[in-house]
Formats: sequence, C-alpha cells, structure tokens
Amino acid sequence: MTQGLRVAIVGEGVFGLACALELAKSGAQVSVHDPKRPLEQNASRVAAGMIAPVSEALTDESARPHVDLLLAAGALWPAFAAENGLDLDRTGTLLLGDEARLAGLETALSALGRSSHRLGPSELPAFPLGFAAGLGALAIAEDWRIDSSALLSMAVVAEDLGVVFNTAPPDLQTIDRLVVATGWSPSSVKLAPELKVLSPIKGHILSLPYLDYTGPALRGPGAYAVPSDLGPLIGATMEVGRGEGTVDAAVARDFAARAAAVFPRLADRPWIAAAGVRAATPDGLPMVGESAADGVILATGARRNGWLLAPMVGRMVADVVLGHDPGPWAKRLDPRRFDA
Repeated sequence: MTQGLRVAIVGEGVFGLACALELAKSGAQVSVHDPKRPLEQNASRVAAGMIAPVSEALTDESARPHVDLLLAAGALWPAFAAENGLDLDRTGTLLLGDEARLAGLETALSALGRSSHRLGPSELPAFPLGFAAGLGALAIAEDWRIDSSALLSMAVVAEDLGVVFNTAPPDLQTIDRLVVATGWSPSSVKLAPELKVLSPIKGHILSLPYLDYTGPALRGPGAYAVPSDLGPLIGATMEVGRGEGTVDAAVARDFAARAAAVFPRLADRPWIAAAGVRAATPDGLPMVGESAADGVILATGARRNGWLLAPMVGRMVADVVLGHDPGPWAKRLDPRRFDA
C-alpha cells in the first residue's frame, strides 16, 4: 500500500532528492537524512549540471556502450523540470576542437546515428575567457544542462510535498524501506553489501563569479566551461581513488593551467576552486534497485552523470519501493550485477 509507507532516504544529492520527489508524489511518508547540510557542501552542488547524453558518449569511452540508456534518461528531463519548476537550459552544447578532433567526433557521431552542425572559429559565441587559436566546434542541440542550484529548488519542492529533512541518521526500526543515495563512503558498506564495489572519484571545478556568460556549454579537450549562478564554471578533474572532499590548491592550479590551453584568458583571471567526491561503479553506471540487504534499495554510483540520470533513477526507485515494474533499464542497473 502506497499511502503511509514510511521511506527514509540517506543522501541529499540529486539522486536522493529525485527519489524523494517521486515517492512523496506517490503518497509515501518520506524523510531525507544527510549530515552534510547545507546543500552547498553537497557533491551534486559542486557540478556543472550536464544533461548531455551525446557529448558524454563521444568524450567518455566508458559511456559509449550505454548511449541508449543515457538518451532515454535525458528525454525525461523536460517533463521532470516542468513538473518541479526547474529551469532546464536547452541552449545546447558546443564540442570544441581543432580540425582533427572535430573530424573524429563527427565520425563517432555518425556511428551513433546522430548529427551535428559544424562551426568555424569565427562563428563561436562570445566568451569572456576566449578560445585557443584554431578551435572550431560541433553544435549538439539535444545536449542540455541545469544549474546545480536546482538542488536547492528540488529540496524546497520536496518540503512542500511533506518530505522531512534531517541531519541525523534514520531510525531503522520506524521505517518500511531505506533508500541509500549516498556518494562514496567507506562506512556505507554496513548499509548494503553491494556498496563495497564503489570507488571514489574526486573532482575540482573553478568558478569566476565576477564574469557573465549565458551561452551554450563549451566542452573542449581537457576542460569545459558552462554558465552558472556562480559565474562561468571551468571543469573538471577526474581524480580516481581520492576520497577527501577538500580543495587541493596544487591540483586546482595545475588544472587551471591546463584549462587555459583551451580558454586562454583564464591564465590572467582569479578563480575560486571547489571540490566534490563522487562514487563510481566498475562499469560506470549507477546501482539502482533492491539490495541483498532486507528492505534496502540503492540509488548510487553515478560517477559523472548524476544530474543526467536523476529523473530516471527517481522513477525507478519509486517503482521498486511501491512494488511496480521498474522498467526496461532495471537489469542493466541492478545493484547485484557485480556479484561473483
């Protein structure tokens, strides 16, 4: 029975909040538990908010086999954003590169059955940090983004639906289901045995709050730039195996120097660094579904596609909790797929 079902969600990132919204709308009594409030400290907040299945498949080799799933997830975003009052930026994405890189990307696009529009160097949009000489772009209209401040909006909508937020852990004796939507933590294995396969990936991102930029997402070789409520964001590092969430000044400086090869005026501008830690599974896809632990459902391990996958994950978790068919992606995301 849906009405009155008591569900506790551990983790207030984008997965946790998407699950909370779907479950609350289904009539469940939902609480969200995260010791890291306020949300500015959340790893989902330290993110570019990419809703970019095509770009991900082109630039991340581990994502390419799952482009069908990523495209299906992205297609859920317009309705999810409208339903929850979120501002989905559908300006599109520009994949930057020299002639050789763009030709390679066009070949990969063709193999995926997708198309793009080529822009020459003189056709690139105005960007305050400039572009390296000789860069052109491929325009991907179906790749979008959402500002990570949407996390705060999602929490407000959830509260309006009756979701209760708490920094204390849930009392497992007073709930019917537990949803684990945390990031990487060595202590989380006690909640579900499948979490032992997760590994941490730390990411640094730079913001320039004194600059204005409102154009498309710009994804170059080794660095991207997106508009945000914090000014342009320049990202991001992928530091596999690092689980501490503090800023490493040396890593941030090294990344800024590398990013300046794409956006040259960055070399002369002050920036602010932030860092977050995400959880990753061995195959790069999250674990979504029932754990071997009784009454526990998992929604974790998104690696770098948490924002893209959130509406799909929220709906799947609600279906699992409520005893419904979780849909066509359930087998691929089954938390027990890594069992020996």
